[in-house]
Amino acid sequence: MDAARRQQLIRFLTQLSLQPPASLGDSELMPLEQALTHTSAGRAYNHEQLEFLGDAVLRLAASEFLEDTQPQLSVGERSRLRAQLVSDRWLANLGELCGIDAVLRIGAVAAGDHTGRATLRAEACEAVIGALYRIWGDLTPVHQWLRPHWQRSLKQLQADPNLNNWKSALQEWSQGQKLGLPHYQCQEVSQRHGDPRRFHSQVSLEGRALGEGWGGSRRQAEQDAARVALEQLQQPR
Repeated sequence: MDAARRQQLIRFLTQLSLQPPASLGDSELMPLEQALTHTSAGRAYNHEQLEFLGDAVLRLAASEFLEDTQPQLSVGERSRLRAQLVSDRWLANLGELCGIDAVLRIGAVAAGDHTGRATLRAEACEAVIGALYRIWGDLTPVHQWLRPHWQRSLKQLQADPNLNNWKSALQEWSQGQKLGLPHYQCQEVSQRHGDPRRFHSQVSLEGRALGEGWGGSRRQAEQDAARVALEQLQQPR
């Protein structure tokens, strides 16, 4: 790792409100370098394993955050909030806020794919979470970085519980109408990594098609389909 990249990574950690240990050497920084190296960069190492680790660490940290700050909520209510606080949409927004694009190594093709940039940010943030856990050996830096962002998001969600959670909103509507649960059919229609229309989803209720949506993941496609269905259902007749 050259000196310029090392300094760039150290500055990035400070941007996350973290104070790197003075003894942090290149080998200790290597997890962060891996986390910020996308597979498209064609290097010997990449973000994938740390993204896998980061997904688990993120869910655990979010669970602890909700247990500490929302002890009055039921397990089900915490689960619904946690789904929002670890979603791809939330992670992509986090990546934009912390300027992750400036330190992310990506290949030329991925760099030109502006429609897939949100997916890249979300994946990189999960990988960085995994890297922080590897470097520090515990959840301390993850909480230090994410808690202020979670606090802000929690206030927004408490003001609007269905914010960006169209599936929950559609389910509540259908149950309120005594129509049962919505049914989703989802299929992968593209093999291109980062394609925002990689998955197509259709939602129906009692056999009646309500809407269809697209997304870079199955979850995003289903949320988009639920959004379309709700918009159609709520139109004045």
